[in-house]
Amino acid sequence: MRIEEDIKLDFKDVLIRPKRSTLKSRSEVELVREFTFKHSGLSWKGIPIIAANMDHTGTFAMAKSLAKHGLLTAMDKFLSAEDWRKFHAENSTAIPFCFASAGTSKQDFEKLSTIFEFAQTQFICLDVANGYTQPFVDLVQRVREKFPNKTIMAGNVVTAEMAEELVISGADIVKVGIGPGSVCTTRIKTGVGYPQLSAIIECADAVHGLGGRLCADGGCTVPGDVAKAFAAGADFVMLGGMLAGHDESSGEIIQKDGRAYKRFYGMSSAEAMIKHRGGVDDYRASEGKSVDVPYRGSVDNTVMDILGGIRSTCTYVGAQRLKELSKRTTFVRVTQQLNEIFTPFQDKDADKKR
Repeated sequence: MRIEEDIKLDFKDVLIRPKRSTLKSRSEVELVREFTFKHSGLSWKGIPIIAANMDHTGTFAMAKSLAKHGLLTAMDKFLSAEDWRKFHAENSTAIPFCFASAGTSKQDFEKLSTIFEFAQTQFICLDVANGYTQPFVDLVQRVREKFPNKTIMAGNVVTAEMAEELVISGADIVKVGIGPGSVCTTRIKTGVGYPQLSAIIECADAVHGLGGRLCADGGCTVPGDVAKAFAAGADFVMLGGMLAGHDESSGEIIQKDGRAYKRFYGMSSAEAMIKHRGGVDDYRASEGKSVDVPYRGSVDNTVMDILGGIRSTCTYVGAQRLKELSKRTTFVRVTQQLNEIFTPFQDKDADKKR
């Protein structure tokens, strides 16, 4: 046993220090980036924000809406090849902005092959909770051999040495984050994790040194967190909770206490395992929770709010392009993020009294 004494930081622990800027307006900021990926050799151009491959956010409705803005969607890995075929026939223009997601099963591997027979997407998302196992590294290598011309995103990990291992094994993009998600309970159930901001900073340095890319997965609750993730060195940012509760999210609208909600659960939650596997296996525990999130209407409004926030961040530090943000960033450690005298909870109580 050993203890690392240096402090690791999360989004809530820092603010970005403003710097002199020559930008006159947020409209001058360019958020579109273009990447050429290390192993696939393919290029992609768009805004590097990805909807998480969860039941409620990795939907075809979400993909259709986000693609209009140039954003990506990692599709739910439980969607069938037939679901993909139907969507491809009706919305082929959105397909280049979709990741085909897979786990470690043989069926997932076979489904990828079927999807790529007709769907013209370059992206694969290999997603497991624990990216540190040798079987997962072997899977990345097998998928790279099977699909040499596809862009592979693999994870999740939170340390530099394992991020490097995944790039060496064939991943173009390494997905970083263990436990920061809004409906993830891994840190509570296992005691394992890593503060997300420090994980991004440390892994980005390692991944970029090998010519790979990094996707920050989890921990963003407001547009400022998304900006901080990019500022810390992330090339892509994956969002789950921030995109839940919309028309494009799966599930029916629930009426409760005079308010509208939609269901949202972690993919390692008991609810997800009951739905997809028939129950929680005897040898494991649930590592996710289920919540009802306020209904938010169209995701377009949320997307515009997020993109507007990032543009504003860039104007505060003089970054005309998103690519420049990390080079223009100085993080300041803080003990408090904002004045919380008027909170949503107080507003809610006031509504009830009216």
